[in-house]
Amino acid sequence: MTVDSLGARTDVPPGPKTPVGPVRFAVLGDSFSEGVGDRVAGAWRGWAPLLAEGLSAEGLSSAGPAAGARQTVLLNLAVGGALSRDVDEDQRPRAVAFRPHLASVVVGVNDTLRRTFDIGLLARRLDRVLTDLDAAGAVLLTACLPDPGRMLGLPPPLARPLARRQRSVNAVVHALSDRYDTVHLHLADDTWTENRALWSADRLHPGERGHRAVAAGFHRLLAARGLAHGPSPAPEPAQPPPTRAETLLWLATAGTGWVLRRSRDLLPQLLLLAGAELRHWADGTGTEPLDARADAALAAALTATMGR
Repeated sequence: MTVDSLGARTDVPPGPKTPVGPVRFAVLGDSFSEGVGDRVAGAWRGWAPLLAEGLSAEGLSSAGPAAGARQTVLLNLAVGGALSRDVDEDQRPRAVAFRPHLASVVVGVNDTLRRTFDIGLLARRLDRVLTDLDAAGAVLLTACLPDPGRMLGLPPPLARPLARRQRSVNAVVHALSDRYDTVHLHLADDTWTENRALWSADRLHPGERGHRAVAAGFHRLLAARGLAHGPSPAPEPAQPPPTRAETLLWLATAGTGWVLRRSRDLLPQLLLLAGAELRHWADGTGTEPLDARADAALAAALTATMGR
């Protein structure tokens, strides 16, 4: 797989042209696709509407298909905190009923933050979502993401278990992206994670500049397939950056809420995982046994999913 500096695959062959009539674009996932980090007029916007504006020459329709024969009609089903189960059980049926020409599916980070994390279950759910959308005729958009432990700068015993989990999620996403020939953005490399300007204050969601970079990356690949006919999203933010007071208020309200929710769910499990890391380091085995266990679970998940 070949990627450019923003993580966009450059080895995808051209595909079918945009269909006549409104372009229906369904967005499935969690807060990354909901638009958290890019607030406009008091609401989250994010990369999906920015991309939708450039899919057709006439732009994004807010009133449905009647507003313009070649406009894009956007159905954003993404919800903050969504797990792969939510995307599979709740968002997938609604997206299929929408009969989208394009459908993005980006999910998995929240799964890594739960004590119930199961890479096999995630792989089966994601495969089911992509299978149904592919069967409905949609061109699929996917992305892999950085692990939250690295983004938050957690100490190694806490960060390593999350990194191990996110690597497994990304491996599943890569395998399924190849299977369904998706339009894929690789957003887990250093070019993305080390550019502080792309991220919002919480370090878990892109800011406006980051959402614009995601939209531009997808637009470039879709244009190569003949599926984007409008202008690429502008790279520079159009909104003034949040003031320090606004940032602190957001972190004190939404940010604190996130920490409290995760503390009840993930923290006890994460402390157990960190304890296992420290025990292996203390007895001289390092992380090899834990890495091997995660690799075995991933291999089983890929065999079960890709071997069907």
